Amino acid sequence: MTISRNLFVIFALFALLTGCATTAGERTVKQQEVLQKAKQELPEEQLLDVWIEQFKPGELAQDKNKNRGLSMEIREAEARYVPVHLRSVMEKTGYWGAVRVVPRDTEGAEVLVSGTIKESDGEKLVIEITAIDATGRKWFNREYSGTAESYQKLSPNTDSFEPLYHAIANDLAQYRNKLANNERTTIRQIAEMRFAADMVADAFAGHLIKDEKGRYSLLRLPAEDDPAYRRVQLVRERDYLLIDTLNGHYDNFYREMVFPYMEWRRARSIEAAALREVKKKANTQKALGVAAILGAIAIEALGGSNNNVPTGTMRDVMVIGGLYSIKQGIDTNAQSTIHQAAIEELGESFSIEAKPLVIEVDGEEHELTGSAEAQYQQWRELMRKIYASETGLDPVSSNTGN
Repeated sequence: MTISRNLFVIFALFALLTGCATTAGERTVKQQEVLQKAKQELPEEQLLDVWIEQFKPGELAQDKNKNRGLSMEIREAEARYVPVHLRSVMEKTGYWGAVRVVPRDTEGAEVLVSGTIKESDGEKLVIEITAIDATGRKWFNREYSGTAESYQKLSPNTDSFEPLYHAIANDLAQYRNKLANNERTTIRQIAEMRFAADMVADAFAGHLIKDEKGRYSLLRLPAEDDPAYRRVQLVRERDYLLIDTLNGHYDNFYREMVFPYMEWRRARSIEAAALREVKKKANTQKALGVAAILGAIAIEALGGSNNNVPTGTMRDVMVIGGLYSIKQGIDTNAQSTIHQAAIEELGESFSIEAKPLVIEVDGEEHELTGSAEAQYQQWRELMRKIYASETGLDPVSSNTGN
């Protein structure tokens, strides 16, 4: 008896620990999530800049019914929309320096926030967020989920999933507030050195060391009057200017997308609810029809020779009624194609156009084409070549990374 009780306790503790391990990185965000703001203006030296990478669009579910009206084109659009909205929410908190949206795999962030859209269908939004600082220290990796239905009391002009954005911003602020001032200083210094090493590995890679866990430590800082370092600082200022320009494009895309996107989410939610109701009604009608036919068969089986006439009439009526009910169910189910087509049409309405960006560097104009990611990669290569021409370093060797 004692052994059984002990085993029960062990299994109970195991289940509890397993449950904690499973849910520790997940948050179902409630309506009451209020954005936390700094109570007073923070000194500049306590602020950290945040780069929010363009999100990964994730994958659509395998279930075709769940995917109806969804597409990777929509997800790609959302992957640009969501980071911009998160940026605007974080800027309201007063806890951060500059908050920018950047293409993926951009080197030089003090705090880097990356995300993957796990689920988004107009009714539910699930986002996986990873936050990591320049030292390589992971702040957290967490999945946030919310439903538009649970946020129905939001004001009409508010994003349907605003509490979810509040939750992400609050968690980032909470982690930031745990850092000591010297830790924030170290983060900024390492961010500068990682950018410098990304530009010119030969000159600056030796200022950092990276351990087996991917954590960076600062070995030394360059002298303030180091000519190579001063050039890198100028390049970094140019880099900020380009990122700000790209953020202008992200903002334009956001403004152009916000109304049709809100309408798409609202309309798809309505269509999806109507589709579920239609299918429910169709299934009920078909079930009633099958029940009527089965009842008729039972009457036939139980009926005797003395009551063949009345039971036969009842049986015929039930069979005819059952078949008619099944037909109604099939016809009603066919109406679902109308809603399905409406959802598909809404899904196909999104498109993303890449516009060329013309910039001027040292009196020369350079055209960057393609997506924001492609433009930024072209920019980084251009900056490496300019730096190499100024210093005589080989641009290939300066692109070895760190």
